[in-house]
Amino acid sequence: MQCKDLGNLPILLVDDEAQLLHSASLVLRSAGFSEVLTLDDSRTVLPLLANRPIGVIVLDLTMPHLSGRELLEQIAVEYPEIPLIMMTATNDLQIAVACMRSGASDYLLKPVEQNCLVAAVRRAVESRVLRAEFLSLKERMLTNSPHEPSAFADIVTQSPAMFAIFRYIEAIAASPQPVLISGETGAGKELIARALHRLSGRAGDLVAVNVAGLDDTLFSDTLFGHAKGSFTGAERARDGLLASTGDGTLFLDEIGDLSIASQVKLLRLLQDGSFYPIGADRPRQSRARIIVATHCDVRRQVDLGSFRKDLYFRLRTHHIQLPPLRERREDLPQLTLHFVEKAADSLGKPALSVPPALFQWLHNYAFPGNIRELEGMAFDAVARSQGAVLSLQSFKEAIAEHMPSSGEEDLASANLASSGNFPARLPTLKEAEESLISEALKRAQGNQGVAAGLLGISRQALNKRLIRRDAESL
Repeated sequence: MQCKDLGNLPILLVDDEAQLLHSASLVLRSAGFSEVLTLDDSRTVLPLLANRPIGVIVLDLTMPHLSGRELLEQIAVEYPEIPLIMMTATNDLQIAVACMRSGASDYLLKPVEQNCLVAAVRRAVESRVLRAEFLSLKERMLTNSPHEPSAFADIVTQSPAMFAIFRYIEAIAASPQPVLISGETGAGKELIARALHRLSGRAGDLVAVNVAGLDDTLFSDTLFGHAKGSFTGAERARDGLLASTGDGTLFLDEIGDLSIASQVKLLRLLQDGSFYPIGADRPRQSRARIIVATHCDVRRQVDLGSFRKDLYFRLRTHHIQLPPLRERREDLPQLTLHFVEKAADSLGKPALSVPPALFQWLHNYAFPGNIRELEGMAFDAVARSQGAVLSLQSFKEAIAEHMPSSGEEDLASANLASSGNFPARLPTLKEAEESLISEALKRAQGNQGVAAGLLGISRQALNKRLIRRDAESL
């Protein structure tokens, strides 16, 4: 079934009170839900679900024959895609929590206000459509990805640039040569390394180690191990990570921070596969494949003399350059929904509806922390959310922390003014204001609240300017 068709599925009301069913049905139909079904016997619900698709179920908790709680648990197992809204006259927090844990998406107290009922059903429909769109995008991504899509299942994307990287990874997966993965912090370099390892078909595991901050001795001991008695406290021999990796893959993260002395040892390993444990007289051979990653510009480090040129060219036999999140903004909705769902599941919370305005706010943010920053934002927002709709406030606060201060904004304005990047005829204040408003609305995709935030004014102030502009144009 197409995602767009899910919003047209019938709403099912289940209650043993005929009058409530009648009134609730009228309320939902008048609110725009074209098809509303009612059942006054809970025993007939499962047979109905087996014969026709249902969009949302509104279920009374206390009913004869088969209670709403029992029915909730059965439906959650057999039809987990259908959102369930529970109704009860009992104002008991423990019961509400138990229902949510059993799979309910919302909880309403009788007598239910009309607006509350309509809002709850609408949230449930929107949540189901968004989830279906997310699954559809993921399926489409996997369909368009290379021949082994399961290797990239942990990477949420619909970016053509990422698909090109997937195809490149597939092409080099079986190569024994080292791989250099470059990209900003939080861009997903380790996920790429794990996908590469899965596709390589190597018998061993992927062993990851962050080499940032390791001096030469600690680096050598961690990777190569040491012989018994090689230094004070070395009471017995110790295998390093290379030996324990065996035929697998060794992933060295933050390779740009490695000391020159350690770079020499890594170069020897890459050249002939040999290494010396600390204190050993004879070299050992490694069968591991080496993948390294860095957020640094290694080419610039070579020019500055802080990274060996021969090691750089040995490492970049295969080179993967990951784009930052700001260059793959088409992934923002999919990633946000993924992280919100992941956070809700991790925190034991019900699925939350994500306001479309959130994507417009995120679209205008540069994400210096990349995907890891977005994930942190989502977890914080879900943890702080109290209702069924994800709050925008925590996202706005996180974004505001990275916005320039007033002094920085003044400096930026001064730089703009002194740069001379103005047309020969200066625009009037009115023309400049209209241009700024138009650009803000364009970036906010027509959302006046988001556009006002970008302009640094209130929504009411923006609305007054728009009314005035429209009036002047008549």
